[in-house]
Order: sequence, then C-alpha cells, then structure tokens
Amino acid sequence: MKKDRIKAGVFEFDRVFGGGMIPGEVILLTGEPGVGKSTLLLQALSNIKTVYISGEEAAEQIKERAERLKINLSNFFFSDDLQVEGIVEALGQLKNKIDVIVIDSIQTVYSKKVEGPPGNISQLKESASKLINLAKKIKTVMIIVGHITKGGEIAGPKTLEHLVDCVISFEGEKESNFRLLRTSKNRFGPTDEIGIFEMGQVGLTEVSNQLIFIENNEREIGKSIIAVAEGKRVLFFEIQTLAVPTILPVPRRVVKGLDYNKVLLLLAVVRKYLNHPLDKFDIYVNVVGGVQVKSTASDLGLLASLLSSLKNIPLTPKSLFIGEVGLLGEVRKAYLEEKIVKEAKRFGFKYIYTSSNVKNVKNLKNFI
Repeated sequence: MKKDRIKAGVFEFDRVFGGGMIPGEVILLTGEPGVGKSTLLLQALSNIKTVYISGEEAAEQIKERAERLKINLSNFFFSDDLQVEGIVEALGQLKNKIDVIVIDSIQTVYSKKVEGPPGNISQLKESASKLINLAKKIKTVMIIVGHITKGGEIAGPKTLEHLVDCVISFEGEKESNFRLLRTSKNRFGPTDEIGIFEMGQVGLTEVSNQLIFIENNEREIGKSIIAVAEGKRVLFFEIQTLAVPTILPVPRRVVKGLDYNKVLLLLAVVRKYLNHPLDKFDIYVNVVGGVQVKSTASDLGLLASLLSSLKNIPLTPKSLFIGEVGLLGEVRKAYLEEKIVKEAKRFGFKYIYTSSNVKNVKNLKNFI
C-alpha cells in the first residue's frame, strides 16, 4: 500500500479527495436510492484491491452491473456477511492484502451485542464505531455508504458524521443524466471541490464542459443565466421561472434546484421593495439539468428570471447575473466574484450584472 495517498479511478472522484485517499481515512458516502452510488464506487475502485461488503444487493447483481459497465472485477472481493464482529475479524486478517473496504450500507450492518434490528440508532452507533476503529487500526481506507432521509439529511445519529473523516454526497435527479459529488466535511483535503459526472449506458463519465448545463443563450421569457464558483472551477447554470395567475386561495410555490426557504425569502424581498402582488401568482422555479445549486450567487439571477416572467419580457441575450441578495434588498458581492466575471468574459458574456452595477434589487428595473 502507498504511504501517502491511494489514487482512485474516475478523475472527478479523485479531485474531491485532493489527489487521492489517505490510508486509514474513513469516508461516508450518501445519496438518493438509485442515484448511482454503487456504480461510482465500482468505477472508481476498479484498479484498487477492494473488499466490497454489500447488504443492499446480492453479489450476482453487482457482478451483472460490472459486466454491463465493462468493469474488471479481478481486484474485488465480495461478501454478504453483515455481522460487524465477523466483518472485523475477517478484515483484520486481510490488512496487508487490500487497499479499500466498502460497506454498502451501514444501515444493513448489525452487531450481535446490541438488541434491535439493523438500522436503528443503537446498531448504527455500535457498528460504525467498530468499523471505524478497524480502519484506523489496520490503516486501510474505508468507504461507508449511508442512507438519507426524505428531507435529504443523512439517516441515523449525527454522531456518525463526527466519527468519519470525510462526508460526501452524490446528488442528482433520477430523470437527469447529471450527477454532482459534493464534500461537506474533509479532514485531509478541500471541501469546496465538486465532481461532475454524466450517467450513460457505460456508466459515469467526467464532465469538463463548464457550460454543460446551458442548452442555449437565446432570448426567452423567464430565463436567466447564473455562474457560481465550485472549487477551482466556475460553472454556469440556467434558472427558469414561471409566474402565472393563480386560482387558488393560497398560491403555489414549487422549487427545484434551489433552496426552497431561500426562494421564499427572495419572494418576500420582491414584494417589499418592488411592490409586486405575488399573492396573485403561482410561481415555479427550476434549475435546468436536475442539479442543486447551493451558492448564494444565484440570488440575483433568480430575481431577474422572476421579473422577466412577471413582465413577460425576455432578458438581454448573453447576459449573466451574479450576486447575493439581502433581506433589505441590497445586492452583495458573491464568493470569488472576480474569478467568475473573468471566466464569464472568456465565454462571451457581454452583459454581466453584479453588486458593482446593481446595488439594490430596485435597480433591476433598469435592466428588464
């Protein structure tokens, strides 16, 4: 085993870990069911000696997926033993023969010393503690796959996130081909890097095109282009907003790709400072591509697309909106704004609206 870092396959996967995984590092990987977590692990670890312990799928199912994706399984050892005491004993004997251990998933592992079914809080704490101690003892990378709740939170006790060295989430809508790998905690590397993949018939492939989420830059009502800094890269996204008169006593608010509560705050800012009667409209917001944009740099672009839909006027072609909007209506400088503007000019955006030329949301009236 290498003394410094273990290189994995799939370039974007390795980018998130700062160039590789450190022996003894414990990684918690989460994501929606069916988003492609197992596919990601099979591709990333295909050239590394790996023990794959699966309680989600049978070995035959994993083998069929690997054959479909044309992944070499010669470096994999599969097991369906889910009792943590047996796992610890067996892996302790293989410490010099393997580089990575995969537990898929922690909710299926149980301890014979704890009462209750697999997945309850007591079982999760006991199983995770034993597995993490083993990884540290034998200095082997361990990747633990975890479930998430309906609200998108990691299922189980918060202690689980504190025990591991790295927490990453694999995001993406099932109806979309795009997947994002984000890091929320990383003791040995950056937390601002993301991996971008496209799911195809041959598995996950790296996406390097920064404009991949923008289909065209034509004049269309209710559409705006935003840009955010993700690690070392600047990515461009398209926000679409549809505002239509409502027939309901309580107007509908449907949001995909942005934080729902933040959108409600921004709608309140529009009502207060732009005097728009939003209570008369159903409002639908979507980020094209089925991805989640978490950066506050998207605030100004959302308001621009909303005003475009309300006024039924398309925005100027090749225009870009970058900025955080406060509750007082002020537009604030976005994270790494200078870098974003520089990249935007390189890609041909002629009209770039930021905190430097849009001081307040009231100024948006001058551009729409």
